[in-house]
This record gives sequence, structure tokens and C-alpha cells, in this order.
Amino acid sequence: MLTSLRTAVLVAALASCGCATLPATDHSAASTELRTLINQGTAVDNARLMALYDQLPPIDIDFLLGQWRGGKFDGGAEPDPINWYGKRFDSRDHAEPLLARAKDGSIYAFDKLGAARLRMVHFRGALTASLIYDRQPIMDYFRKVDDNTVIGIGEVKGQADYLIFHLQRDVVEPRP
Repeated sequence: MLTSLRTAVLVAALASCGCATLPATDHSAASTELRTLINQGTAVDNARLMALYDQLPPIDIDFLLGQWRGGKFDGGAEPDPINWYGKRFDSRDHAEPLLARAKDGSIYAFDKLGAARLRMVHFRGALTASLIYDRQPIMDYFRKVDDNTVIGIGEVKGQADYLIFHLQRDVVEPRP
């Protein structure tokens, strides 16, 4: 009885300060659907993606460290001027938000938009790892699909539409 009273008081205190977390949900259905959509490579509308994103668990910064291959949910309809490859998260204070593939197949940091850093940010009801561009008014917010896949929402200040993308963990040799 005392434990449930303490829990009720804690939940009420969190709710009153705006710190309450989302209720527990079954993430497996959203994860399964997202993996299917990624594998199909067809266009998916943002409303459907946002609904799935909201069902996924947030992640911490350490989970993102490393290099990730990226993909969009546009079904290949939009041209890719930089031949986007993905993102690389070296540390909390340094990330390469745009990796591109050169004509020879090598991967390089597309630095015209600058570097970025990772911070924990509240977005859509959860505290989650987020990427903050150093020189652009852009933020990306991530949620976990599975241990090797995340979905990201890119927000550009002043624009109403989000860019929703996915990343899959790359296994790469350490850089010298």
C-alpha cells in the first residue's frame, strides 16, 4: 500500500511539472511496420510515419554513437543532389550530420552545412537523443526501431513540414 501511494505521489508530481513520461506502449507493432516500410522502399506519408514515431521508445546519446546508413521514405521520388549516405556520430560534441558517397564509392563528410552535436531534447512527449546542427537552424530527433535501426525527424526552423528518415547502424573499421 505504501509503495503504491509513493508511486501515485511521484506520478502526480511528474505530471504537475510537465515531466511525465508517455504511457507504456507495445513498441513491437510500430517497429515491425517500420522495418517493413524500410524494406519495401515505397513512399510513405508523413502522417503515418509520425504516428509510428510516437509509438517508439526514445534513445540516449550513447546508442547513436558510430556511423549509420540513411534512407528516406519518399520511394526514390526526390532527386538526391549530394548522394546522401547517412550520418556519423563521433561523440556528444561532434557529429557529421551529412555523409555522402563520392563517384568512386568512398564516403565523405558533406560539410557545406557544417558539423553538429548531440543533446537530449524533449520532442513529441519524450526526452530523446537529438542532433543540433552547428551552423544551420536544423534539429533531428531520434527514436529506436530496433538495436540497429532508428527513425529520425528533421526539423528546419521556419518550415512546417518535417523530413522523416531512417538510419541503420553501419559496421565500419575504426578511423585512424
